Amino acid sequence: MIDLETKARIRRLFYADHWPIGTIAKELRLHSETVARAVGTERFKSDRPPRPDALAPYAEFIRETLDKHPQLRATRVFHMIRDRGYKYGVHPVRRFVAAVRPQKHEAFLRLRTFAGEQGQVDWASFGEVAVGRARRKLSCSVITLSYSRALYLEFFFDQKLESFLSAHVNAFSRWNGLPRTLLYDNYKGVVLERRGDNIRFNPGFVELQAHYNFAAHLCQVRAANQKGGVERAIRFIRESFFAARPFTTLEDFNKQALVWRDTVANERKHPDDASRTVAEVFAEEQPRLLPLPVNPFVSEILVPVKTSKTIYVRFDRNDYSIPPNAVGRQLIIAACASRVRILDGSREIAAHRRSYDCRQMVLNPAHQEQLLLQKRKACGSVRGTRLSLEVPESEAFLDAALRRGYSVARQTAYLVKLLDEYGRDELQIAITEALQRNTPVASSVSFILNRRYRQSKRRPIPPVDLSRRPELKDFHVNTHKLEVYDALVGND
Repeated sequence: MIDLETKARIRRLFYADHWPIGTIAKELRLHSETVARAVGTERFKSDRPPRPDALAPYAEFIRETLDKHPQLRATRVFHMIRDRGYKYGVHPVRRFVAAVRPQKHEAFLRLRTFAGEQGQVDWASFGEVAVGRARRKLSCSVITLSYSRALYLEFFFDQKLESFLSAHVNAFSRWNGLPRTLLYDNYKGVVLERRGDNIRFNPGFVELQAHYNFAAHLCQVRAANQKGGVERAIRFIRESFFAARPFTTLEDFNKQALVWRDTVANERKHPDDASRTVAEVFAEEQPRLLPLPVNPFVSEILVPVKTSKTIYVRFDRNDYSIPPNAVGRQLIIAACASRVRILDGSREIAAHRRSYDCRQMVLNPAHQEQLLLQKRKACGSVRGTRLSLEVPESEAFLDAALRRGYSVARQTAYLVKLLDEYGRDELQIAITEALQRNTPVASSVSFILNRRYRQSKRRPIPPVDLSRRPELKDFHVNTHKLEVYDALVGND
């Protein structure tokens, strides 16, 4: 027996929301007969004979049509029989087509490979992640060994050929070897054009093959079952590693992925031998892998770039600094997942950590210092130069001065002069106090500095500017005894 409240809920779901009896039974965890009694459907049964099946005249036509065209949609069948006199709705047609459509089940052989013989490779997309102000598409390159099921995974922010090749290099290095054959789908980084069995491979991928001496085999078009090992590995990565794991940085995420691979993926039971783990089977397979060449394959992205008037070159929505003497030259950017190198011919002139944010200026302070040495006048008038580097508080100070209507160039020149006279630490304290007092003007900073020195009874020792006479830096003066000067003036 069920209570009146449950019975009322059943009747509301049946009559108001039109839920089927079976669905109501599953939702409320009741027997379908109990739900039927609560609905009282026996009272609504009609004594009239059932309406003859409206599809009966068209049944044979539908069967013959589906035998010839098994993939034909039910809606298309509905339009075909409607043109032939059918006058009812599409739902009976859908039910009939689902019941009589020919089902063809393809049979497969279980794949068996020798140790070290085959690996399978694929890309997997994992949506988008936020990196600073940028949105980046997160992808994972997965390589698995068919015999041991050992896998390698590495995340990237693209699916370019260079990232694909880099994943191969890193996987071979981790395994200290590689299989004789790798199986791919028709990814553009591998195949430029395919017409049947005639295949034109990507030249960059062919270079990787020649370097490591492995063979590349391609799956047939729309035949993902031929690389089911890597497909199952990707599903395992989604469910076991990626699900509910917060993204931090690409480098940290890849470190977490390798820890998961070693502690979870390689410690699972082998599908063909439950008495051993994947790691144990891989230990058996590893000696049978092809040996690595002496030098690893270079998989950096090479992009020619023409410099402009500034000491920055742009790559992947960010700007990277270069030495001032390289401005105006044709340079080459060599980028990998973690670094950006800038080459002048074959000579490396700059190297930076790669940024995946956008509109960032990645600066090597040495490049800016070189420019400032060449252009001394820029030191006091350009924001982001020596003043902002040594006294970061000056940026907020100059912004406040600009809002008050003061000349930023004059204020900057004055602050640089105070920096030379009093030093960085004292200027930081004075600028901070001026901001707290809401007096963003260089004269106020000068007043605070003078007051501090009066209170401490000290006077600043101004530095000697030898920029115009650099030869005096090494000039040596022999000191004399003071008694010599006393003798000259006499002893009074």
